[in-house]
Amino acid sequence: MRTGKKVLMIFLILTLAMTSFIGCSKETSPQSNNTETNNIETNDTETNDSESKGSIIMATTTSTENSGLLDDILPHFKDETGIDVKVVAVGTGKALEMGRQGEADVLLVHAKSSEEEFVEEGHGTERFDVMYNDFVIIGPKDDPAKLSEKSKSDVIEAFKLLSSGESKFISRGDDSGTHKKELSFWQEASIEPEGDWYVSAGKGMGDVIQMTNEMLGYTMSDRATYLSMKDKIELEVVVEGDSKLFNQYGVIPVNPDKDDKINSDGAKAFVDWILSEQTQKLIGEFGKEKFGQPLFTPNAK
Repeated sequence: MRTGKKVLMIFLILTLAMTSFIGCSKETSPQSNNTETNNIETNDTETNDSESKGSIIMATTTSTENSGLLDDILPHFKDETGIDVKVVAVGTGKALEMGRQGEADVLLVHAKSSEEEFVEEGHGTERFDVMYNDFVIIGPKDDPAKLSEKSKSDVIEAFKLLSSGESKFISRGDDSGTHKKELSFWQEASIEPEGDWYVSAGKGMGDVIQMTNEMLGYTMSDRATYLSMKDKIELEVVVEGDSKLFNQYGVIPVNPDKDDKINSDGAKAFVDWILSEQTQKLIGEFGKEKFGQPLFTPNAK
């Protein structure tokens, strides 16, 4: 009898243990599954929270990049909108061509007549003034062509003096806004620039200024890029102040019909932002502390 009771007792203990194990499994299994589901939902939430709000490609002239303006203001745009700006700094002519091909979302350039033509042809939706500065002619401190003496505020007369060929003139030669403006001056002076004295570099403004410095020649630059490099070169402004040297910058959203990948919403957000009072103030302050003067004057309407 004792043996039978002992066997029965062992059986009951094993039964209770099995029941307890199964019960625990049933209770923990859904919790485990819920935990996994919760983890997935949490991860998805984290992904959505940290997901980029998109990016835009901005084709712009080298002067806006070389001057340091974009490095100064674009982080504010990212902070305010969550949109990244991928900057492609080329000459204005190349930037406009990128727009025609649908390879950019927005343009920030400085050749107003070409920009207006771009919009009229349907490649851009609208053009807006953003800011301006001016062009200057820079050259060696001893000014061998005597431009500062004979044509201080007369750019056409300066170009006539340079065409004598006694000094090198280094041209951007890249269909940029600066190059387009330079060519208009040669045309107005009725001069075909050619010969050993005229060097067509096919490079951006910073590189051309460096070449001019090495060759002890002259070039035409936007004031902002010159000031940003002034401490690293031996060139000085020899011609300035002519109203013809006015340099207007404009912003243009590319027509979204050019390519289905164009981020038209991002481009519109950028245009609204750069024309806003707050950003215009940022532009107007840029350069004051370092150079004693703003490198650009905002004039959005």
